[in-house]
Amino acid sequence: MIRVRPFVAEDRAFILSLVPRLLIGMPPWRDPQKWIAAFESWVAESMDQHGQQAMVFVAQDEQAHRLGFATLTRTTHFTGEPQAYVNELATSEAAEGRGAGKALLEACEQWARDQGYRMITLSTGASNAHALGFYHHLGYRDEDIKLVKLLDGDTNQLT
Repeated sequence: MIRVRPFVAEDRAFILSLVPRLLIGMPPWRDPQKWIAAFESWVAESMDQHGQQAMVFVAQDEQAHRLGFATLTRTTHFTGEPQAYVNELATSEAAEGRGAGKALLEACEQWARDQGYRMITLSTGASNAHALGFYHHLGYRDEDIKLVKLLDGDTNQLT
């Protein structure tokens, strides 16, 4: 049984410990240390703004062991439609396949419904096949694709 609850201050160290998991599927032409620094900043900001500008959820098992977290915010699509956006979602390696990710997304979706949103969005790495399959299985569909071209250096990194 997976339970999802709102973030409390005691979750901070656990959540930050999962930041390296957000590198899964990172393209080889990006600097992992810069990604970690950015993710740590974003996640910390979400925790600092929890209940105001952001929501943070934590999944735990029946023994209250933390399994993962998700952060989400309110955004506006370029068409002007307000929507919810899942910023980060990560589970511990031990929690993979146990339903924690699904439970976290369901909590995010319910929060979005409760806010009156018609849509919830998220992004993941194009090469993160596991995450893409997971999100597609849960009904998420591709909307935008970001393309990258290295202007200097080894173009073989893009394959």
